[in-house]
Amino acid sequence: MKQSHYVAREPDGSGFIDYPEAEHAVWHTLITRQLKVIECRACEEYLSGIEQLALPLEHIPQLADINRVLQASTGWQVARVPALIPFQTFFELLASKRFPVATFIRTPQELDYLQEPDIFHEVFGHCPLLTNPWFAEFTHTYGKLGLAASKEQRVFLARLYWMTIEFGLVDTPQGRKIYGGGILSSPKETLYSLSQTPEHQPFNPVEAMRTPYRIDILQPLYFVLPDLKRLFDLAQQDVMAMVAQAAQLGLHAPKFPPKAA
Repeated sequence: MKQSHYVAREPDGSGFIDYPEAEHAVWHTLITRQLKVIECRACEEYLSGIEQLALPLEHIPQLADINRVLQASTGWQVARVPALIPFQTFFELLASKRFPVATFIRTPQELDYLQEPDIFHEVFGHCPLLTNPWFAEFTHTYGKLGLAASKEQRVFLARLYWMTIEFGLVDTPQGRKIYGGGILSSPKETLYSLSQTPEHQPFNPVEAMRTPYRIDILQPLYFVLPDLKRLFDLAQQDVMAMVAQAAQLGLHAPKFPPKAA
């Protein structure tokens, strides 16, 4: 596993994490900027979750405050983790309805993008939708499947996660909206994903699993759900049979240039 450049902050005996003022200032910049950008672009289920969480604008939230809301709505919790965790730990957490949150925040120099998921990405990007039963059920099922999967199968599951939970779009009566946390925590990708530049494809789980991606670029392709309930429906299907089908069919050619050495 890669080493992180960041160090997650430790809680005190009562579970409280004391962040320096400079880090609260970064949170304030990120959340106030992003709330404006997503206003007409995020799906209703996400916006409802943001309302329920009532995230503070002036300081980094405490995990206990997020847990109270998630527990009451869908039975989920967040779990404090270091900056990077192994696949096994990730799946174990999701399978037990705990969403990993690294307790560090990016530096002012990396406001627009960082490769490691920080507390802003995890809490602002993902936690609002964990108040939604459909999304919560899919994430829970995904964790259980990943826990039982082989190393080879997990690579296909990772692509499914990337194309849905991280970078998914959804059609709604109000038009095409965003639900993927990787998009919703990025001002640039929020605008770009709904523009005419990238390709949009109707969501197909097997196709999503066959699609290569890079983590360090704007995505050339987004899969679009017909509605958010499609994720719940997928959780009731034989996803591992789809993994086998994707493996048999093989990967599509990448829609992006190779990463420079």
